[in-house]
Amino acid sequence: MRRDRFHGRYEYSGRLCHAPGCEGAGEFRAPGRSGPSADGPGEYRWFCLDHVREFNAGYDWFQGMSAEEILAAQSPIAGWAPEVKAFRATAGVDGMPRWADFADPLDAIGARAAGVRRRAEGWAAQATQAEYRRFTPREREALNVMGLDSQSDRAGLRARYSQLVRKYHPDRNGGDRRHEAKLQRVVEAYQLLRKAAAFG
Repeated sequence: MRRDRFHGRYEYSGRLCHAPGCEGAGEFRAPGRSGPSADGPGEYRWFCLDHVREFNAGYDWFQGMSAEEILAAQSPIAGWAPEVKAFRATAGVDGMPRWADFADPLDAIGARAAGVRRRAEGWAAQATQAEYRRFTPREREALNVMGLDSQSDRAGLRARYSQLVRKYHPDRNGGDRRHEAKLQRVVEAYQLLRKAAAFG
């Protein structure tokens, strides 16, 4: 659909004027019953030139508003200060950035997203630390040697031990003795962890 930049006229494509009884081409659009929303641009009514002029002459965007609402709607920053929890002046109490701290709304949105991400990462780190607390410092080091995490259980420990022995033991890897030191560390870590109270 091509639009005439200077006159607001849209190329005729078979639409008729919405004015009752008019059979002229509907080349000029006017607001419909539903305005733009998250679901789309809303509806338009299409009029011929004479009827769109008539519609515009009688259209009152401020109809039904109080004097205060009209003044607020005419503000150059209308719509940039929504009263939602994230952007209230008191929203900073939860450690998140406040809307009022930023001149550019996109900066505020980006900072808010970064704050949410940092918070989620902090919760994940706390959960992991809580899991690791059930192990002693030596047991944590042994888990690291075995390549296991705090979620591991006794069966996982045995399976990992078998896997590492096959990898490092000279009788299992074709006589390669370069990994004997690693094998010794794995055996010591396994002996410590198999008796660990954390595995129950």
